[in-house]
Amino acid sequence: MIVAFCLYKYFPFGGLQRDFMRIAQTVAARGHQVRIYTQSWEGDDPELFELILVPVKSHTNHGRNAEYYLWVQNHLRANPVDRVVGFNKMPGLDIYYAADVCYAEKVAQEKGVFYRLTPRYRHFAAFERETFESGKATQLLMLTDKQIADFQKHYHTESARFHMLPPGIYPDRKYSNQPANIRQVVRQKNDISPQQFLLLQIGSDFTRKGVDRSIAALASLPEAVRENALLYVVGQDNPRKFEALAEKCGVSRHVRFYSGRNDVAELMAAADILLHPAYQEAAGIVLLEAITAGLPVLTTAVCGYAHFIADAQCGCVIEEPYLQKALNESLLKALEHPSLREEWAGNARYYADTKDLYSLPEKAADIIIGGLDG
Repeated sequence: MIVAFCLYKYFPFGGLQRDFMRIAQTVAARGHQVRIYTQSWEGDDPELFELILVPVKSHTNHGRNAEYYLWVQNHLRANPVDRVVGFNKMPGLDIYYAADVCYAEKVAQEKGVFYRLTPRYRHFAAFERETFESGKATQLLMLTDKQIADFQKHYHTESARFHMLPPGIYPDRKYSNQPANIRQVVRQKNDISPQQFLLLQIGSDFTRKGVDRSIAALASLPEAVRENALLYVVGQDNPRKFEALAEKCGVSRHVRFYSGRNDVAELMAAADILLHPAYQEAAGIVLLEAITAGLPVLTTAVCGYAHFIADAQCGCVIEEPYLQKALNESLLKALEHPSLREEWAGNARYYADTKDLYSLPEKAADIIIGGLDG
């Protein structure tokens, strides 16, 4: 089979991009040809795949996406494939991997009437409708029940088109695959003393992931605790306004920003708590990475994967409507009670040992290939 994967942009540190790479690698490992259409590619060239960079010229995201779609459709007509798999919503997909929230629901909850008059809205609404509307043929790979409920609310999508996937954590992220002294080694390497608290936040799009909330929680700590705490923020985004916020809150000495690192598993082993107080998050793969690392988590209930934190009893889920005070109090309690953090860490490790948090790429590949494999 020839399988085309459509992805607007690839960079190595995004959750969607990591899922895409593992699924594409799994399909290729089963002997199928993988062709990738993308506007931009950061990182090593993929020797396993045929990589096609799609030329776009528009100055807006929705304009570039529309140009991308038309170019890919023309190329596919001249160079047909057996499956077209999308990691962004667009018409004509055989299979869509739903790593994003329902746009129609987001607009209904967050935007005013005038927003619906913009070209941006018309583009994204049309592409989502073409993917999820009742009567379409696109099969839908889903991560959470909430996604399904939102899409069915707006588009009356047939239930049979939805395919729920298990999580897909890299096995090498698991705590048991790390050296026994990894915490000490990483802390020494990063000049973090054994007495310091390392708070970790990982994820691109700092605004959506709630980095402002994490900075506010750090600033709320009593001085004796705050002076002993560091917040590492890792992800691809411009940190300027968050650096200014940390300065305004008087904690700039305690906050460090990194544009993306290859040692996330090591940082999780060295950290005391993962903070993920997102405003919006369809799933939140980093929450499961923390579980497999044995790292306690403080997150928000809007995250699709937040229920795993509650199920594993390995941290605290801040319910909606969000209150900053709730995050502040949860963080202080966790830092002041090492026995609670150790209990959470032990629960996380047990959950990682006993639940399927790893097989997403295999299950996705089964659906993509269907009955034609072999």
